[in-house]
Amino acid sequence: MAIDYVKRAPGRPGEEALPAAGGPAVDLRKLAARAPGLVDLYKTARQSLESAGLEGRRAAVYLVLDRSGSMRPYYKDGTVQRLAEQTLGLSANLDDDGTVPVVFFSTEVDGTAEVSLDAYENRIGVLHESLGHMGRTNYHLAMQAVIDHYTASGATEPGLVIFQTDGAPTLRAAAEHVLCTAARLPLFWQFVGFGDPDSKQFDFLRKLDELPVPAKRVVDNAGFFPAGPTPLALSDDALYRSLLREFPSWLTAAREAGILR
Repeated sequence: MAIDYVKRAPGRPGEEALPAAGGPAVDLRKLAARAPGLVDLYKTARQSLESAGLEGRRAAVYLVLDRSGSMRPYYKDGTVQRLAEQTLGLSANLDDDGTVPVVFFSTEVDGTAEVSLDAYENRIGVLHESLGHMGRTNYHLAMQAVIDHYTASGATEPGLVIFQTDGAPTLRAAAEHVLCTAARLPLFWQFVGFGDPDSKQFDFLRKLDELPVPAKRVVDNAGFFPAGPTPLALSDDALYRSLLREFPSWLTAAREAGILR
């Protein structure tokens, strides 16, 4: 289940031409032919991007998934699979390769894989079951895996990392260190919490979201929103709007700081 560490180049023989500049990265007709089940998500994500002033924006999208023991019900009921599909629908608007790298983590990095327009249905459950024991919660190694992939990929666009978890990590100082160090990279970390939004389990994520600039990091490179104890009940539109709430302001700050061209 290795991630492909080379970004796919557009315009290879046999592939359709890229959409006109300013539109979604993957053309609707191409998406409907390859992944008809994602059409509604793709359209909803496009509307949210337009509302956020991000129409025509390009970004490499990553998905990081918690496999700590308490996550078991969310894998069983399809919640995590749905998040992967929602992420892929968003990515198709932002990244023309139609693929989202996925990092599974618990105590360490449990495994890496990808979901794509050609291979996404029921994929998360199969991958999850193949990874064996579900451990504790640690963010920093999964974050480093994303950083390593992004820097090795040769990507020229910023990265949007959707980082899902249901609790705080055991090694909190390590997670904070990686996040602050990564603030000089063109990567934005959008944390998504599964569980009771009023629980103290999310206090650390709120702390990461509010780490001071410039005392701790050169720009604010993270956001957090709680998806609630039943994320499947959250509408696609509400999810996308939450995922994109802080991304535009980070793009502006990162450009002003010279992190983005």
